[in-house]
Amino acid sequence: MKLLVFVNVLIILLGFTSCTQPPEYPIEPVIQYERTTKNTMIQGDGTEDETWMTISFTDGDGDIGFFKEGSTQVETDLFIRDLRLDAITEKFTIPFIPELGTTNGISGEITFRMYTTCCVFPEWVPGQPAPCDVSADYLVDTVRYEIYIKDRAGHESNRIQTEPIYLICQ
Repeated sequence: MKLLVFVNVLIILLGFTSCTQPPEYPIEPVIQYERTTKNTMIQGDGTEDETWMTISFTDGDGDIGFFKEGSTQVETDLFIRDLRLDAITEKFTIPFIPELGTTNGISGEITFRMYTTCCVFPEWVPGQPAPCDVSADYLVDTVRYEIYIKDRAGHESNRIQTEPIYLICQ
């Protein structure tokens, strides 16, 4: 009899622990910088070199990604700003993530490829080397990127910065 009571209590306790609530996330996406595959690249204006970057995200209402099968709506929702130039230099489209279950809070990782860029020489004036030229005065440039995402409702995430990436200017 005691064994039967113990088993029933154990089953009830297991039932309570299996009904845990999913995590509560804010409706605005929240991102965090995770990693870069390498932090040194040879400068270029195309696909001469590359690194892969990974960010993690959470979103309370799960409305990440714009493109849906059969839809013509494609929007950019991942933005990369080169802090040297104070300009958005890359935009990506996150694949559409369908709503799941009764709660739509989601989390995950996004990995994307960043191609190399040109070195930016300080105080550039005509007659000096232009970006992507070789200069004996500037052997290495450092670039950091700011990253943010936008969900389908237009909520912007926090903005994060990458670790420094060193561009070999030669």
